Amino acid sequence: QYRAQKPPAGQHRHCERCFSRHCRAPIELSISCMVISCRLHCGATFHMCKEEEHQLLCPLEHVSCLNSAYGCPFSMARFKLAKHLQVCPASVVCCSMEWNRWPNVDSDTTLHENIMKETLNEDCLDTALALRDQKILFRTLKMAELFPEWREKCEVEELMDENTGEEEGAVGGLTYGSQGDNQLSELSQREREELAKDKEGMDLGGYKTWENIFSKELSACKVTGSAVSAGEKSKEASKKTASAPCTDTSAKKAKETPDAEEAKDQKAAQVSSNAEMTGLAPWQEGVLERLKKEVGVADYNMYLVHHGGMLIRFGQLAACTPKEKDFVYGNLEAQEVKTVYTFKVPVSYCGKRARLGDALGHKMPTSEKLVDTSELGISLEELPKANIIKTTLLCALEKELKGHEISEARGIDGLFVDFATQTYNFQVEPFSSTAVLADIVDEKSPPELHMELYTECVTRRHNKSSSAFTFMCSHFFRRDEFPSHFKNVHADIQSCLDGWFQHRCPLAYLGCTYVQNHFRPAGLKAKVIYSQPLKTFAIKPEVDTLLVESGKCNSTVVCRGRNKDSLSSLPVEVLKYIAGFLDSFSLSQLSQVSVLMREICATLLQERGMVLLVWEKKRYSHGGTSWR
Repeated sequence: QYRAQKPPAGQHRHCERCFSRHCRAPIELSISCMVISCRLHCGATFHMCKEEEHQLLCPLEHVSCLNSAYGCPFSMARFKLAKHLQVCPASVVCCSMEWNRWPNVDSDTTLHENIMKETLNEDCLDTALALRDQKILFRTLKMAELFPEWREKCEVEELMDENTGEEEGAVGGLTYGSQGDNQLSELSQREREELAKDKEGMDLGGYKTWENIFSKELSACKVTGSAVSAGEKSKEASKKTASAPCTDTSAKKAKETPDAEEAKDQKAAQVSSNAEMTGLAPWQEGVLERLKKEVGVADYNMYLVHHGGMLIRFGQLAACTPKEKDFVYGNLEAQEVKTVYTFKVPVSYCGKRARLGDALGHKMPTSEKLVDTSELGISLEELPKANIIKTTLLCALEKELKGHEISEARGIDGLFVDFATQTYNFQVEPFSSTAVLADIVDEKSPPELHMELYTECVTRRHNKSSSAFTFMCSHFFRRDEFPSHFKNVHADIQSCLDGWFQHRCPLAYLGCTYVQNHFRPAGLKAKVIYSQPLKTFAIKPEVDTLLVESGKCNSTVVCRGRNKDSLSSLPVEVLKYIAGFLDSFSLSQLSQVSVLMREICATLLQERGMVLLVWEKKRYSHGGTSWR
C-alpha cells in the first residue's frame, strides 16, 4: 500500500514517522532510538536522531537576525525575531515621496527677486524647499543634450573621427586604429582574449564567430585585389613589348611572354570567378541567392540588417520596391481630389453688423518673408546674450510638456513639413559633453530662484518616471521612524505649505515677502524650520533671551585648565539617560557639539543606529566584475 522510501540521512526507519511523545518502541540500532527532551527546555520531545532537525524550529534557539546579510549585528532567540524587525538597524526604508515643481519661466518673477535680495530665513519653508529642488535640477540637466552645437570642438572632431573610422572598417576591411596591428600581431591568441576580457569585465563570447566572418571577407578582398594587380601587370608587359626593337630574339621573347601572361590572366580570372560565385561578401554577384540556399531565415535576415546599406550601394538590393513589382500601389491611378462643403448656414442665424459682408475684407494683405538678424544691421558680437539658466529651463520645459524640442521639424501631412531653426548666443565658453547646468552657473553671481514656490503631487502633463522636474525625498529611515516622518514632514507640513501651514501676504504677487506660520508643536514653545545641512524639516525651540544672556555668563567653569559647559559637567550616566529621550535629528545635532557628546551619542548606536550599505566593485581573476 505504501511506497518504500529511504529515511533521511541520520534518521531511523521508525523515527521518521513517529511523532508520539510517549513512544515505547524498543531501541534498535537500525530501526529506532531513544526519546529525549529539548536541551533548551522549550517543552518538545522527540527521538534523538531528530535533534538537528528540531534546532531549525526551536523557538529558544539562539540565531542571528534575518537581516544579518545586510549588516545587522544582533543575535537572539528565534521567538524574538518578529519583534526585533520593527527596530532592526538594518531594516532601512527609503522614502519614495515624489512631487513636481516647475520653473517660473512664464510667470512674474518680482516675488522671487525680492525673496533672494533678503537674507534667507529658516522660517521660509517653501523657499528653502524650492532652493533644494533647484540644486537637484541643476545637477541633472545635461547641457550637451539640449545644446549639442555648444560642445567643445575637440569632442565634436573625435566623434566625427570615430564615425569615419567605423565606416572604413566596415567597407574596406580595416579596423579603427589599425596602426597598432604590428604590435597586436606579436601577441598570442590567449593574450588577445585576456586583453579583450580585461576591459571593465567585458567578455567577448562571440569572438570566434565574428573572427570567422571577417576572415572570409578579408580573403575575398585579397582575391579581388590579386586579380586587379595581375591585370595591371599584363597591360604594362604589353606596352614594353610594343616599344622593344624588332629583332629575332626579341620577337621570340615577345611571343613567349604573351602566352605566359595569358595563362596567368586565365588563372586569375578563374580564381576571381570562383570567388565571386562562392563568396558571401556584399559586393559579390548572386550573394543573396547563395545565402537563401546555405543559411536559415534568421541568419539571412541578420545578414540583411548588418549589410543592407552595402548591398544597396553595390546594386545587390533595391533601395525601394519598383512600381512594376509592387502589387499594392503598382496599379493605382491618380484621382482628382474634390472639396465638398456639407455645412449649410442656418436660416435663423443673425450676424452682427460688424461681421456682415466679407469676413476677410477688413484684413490687410500680408506676405511671407524670411527674417534674419542680418536685416537688423547689427553684428553678431553686438547682439544681446541669452541667459543660460532661463534658456536651459525653457528648452527642458518645452521638451518635457510638449514632447519635442523648440523649433523642431514637424510634419503637417504627407506633403508639407515645417522647418525651423533656433540659435542661442551665450556668454559662457563651449562646454564638455558631461557638463551639467550646475557646472556652468557662475558661483560668484548672486543667488537666484528660478523655481515655483508651490508644488504639485499629481500631474497628467508628463511621465513622472522620466521627468527632470519630478523630485523625490530619498531620505533613509529605520522602519520604526518612517511612519512619523511621513506623517509630520509630507502629510502635515509639505503638502500644506501653499496657504494652510504657511501663509503669505495677499499682495505677494506684487512682490511682498511677508510670511507667517500658523501651526506650532503642541505643548512646546518651538517653531518649524528647514535644516539646509540635513535637507529636512526640524523643530527649533524658542529660548528666552534672559536665559541666553545668563547662560553666556555662567556657562563655563574652569576644570583642569579646560573650559566646560554646564551640561558637559554632568555625570556620564545622566547624559546617557538624557540622550535616550532625543529623536534622531536631535542626536545628530548633539553629536556635533563636542567630542564628549559624540561619545555619548555613540553609546546609543546599538539601539538607535542605522546600517547603510556601501557598494564596491569587485574584480575576479577571470576578468569579470560584479557589485558587492
